[in-house]
Amino acid sequence: MNKRLFITCMLTVSVGLLIAMPAVADSFSFSTGNPDGLIATLSRVASPGKLETETADDFVTTQATILNSATFIGLLPSGTPLSAVTQVEIELYHVFPLDSVNPPDGRVLTRKNSPSDNNFAARDSKVPGQLSFTTTLLNPSFTALNSVVNGINPLPNQFTGGEGPVTGEEVQFNVTFTTPFTVGPDHIFFRPEVGLSSGDFLWLSAPRPIVGGTGPFANDLQTWIRTDGPGALAPDWERIGTDVTHQGPFNASFSLTGQTVPEPSTLLLLGTGLLALVGLTLKKAIA
Repeated sequence: MNKRLFITCMLTVSVGLLIAMPAVADSFSFSTGNPDGLIATLSRVASPGKLETETADDFVTTQATILNSATFIGLLPSGTPLSAVTQVEIELYHVFPLDSVNPPDGRVLTRKNSPSDNNFAARDSKVPGQLSFTTTLLNPSFTALNSVVNGINPLPNQFTGGEGPVTGEEVQFNVTFTTPFTVGPDHIFFRPEVGLSSGDFLWLSAPRPIVGGTGPFANDLQTWIRTDGPGALAPDWERIGTDVTHQGPFNASFSLTGQTVPEPSTLLLLGTGLLALVGLTLKKAIA
């Protein structure tokens, strides 16, 4: 085999691999769009005298995906400095009945399409190397027409109608996952929580179906809420719009970015094809 043929074969393999490389890092983005002002719901870490309260909304991935960053928008109490934010925690949940006791305990109307009992992944700003965050004040005075803060109850008291309008500072949280999440093709609930030195964070709703962001998607579920701790609703969840307020289903305002990862079979097929091409070229040269 002459030197020129060898170089040609190696260039063929190299060019093929370079062509394939962009597929490894195709971008992923998901967004429910901007807040619609319909409702704001509590999502806070536990603190002395306060139960942890979780609000979650869903997104989908169609292949293996690395999640590098997220944003979510909500209310801080009026006059609260952004420096009062002490903690951000993000958890990911499968859809019930995964990671759950099934059948459930019957304390809520339904667990169909709810988040699971237990998260399958989490990142916490208080744990070194997991996530970092910044905050951006979007509006010093934003009003949501309804709220859910304390009325999170099991049957027969799930319906409260909500706790009425609430006004606060509209703030966007910009989260970088120092340790990214890696997920497969899945339907997942995103649950952010915020800790404040004083007051509570309320997550703002977004239009459902999605009208901005990355647009509507099939089987878009609604936001769910629960308390967690002694005497709390957990492991159950209840639907904010359907069970608690009877206003119809809501989304929540958030976004995710990252990149998709092709299945190993894709690269295997590419490599096999390139080797076959090189082998055929060498065979012809030897013949």
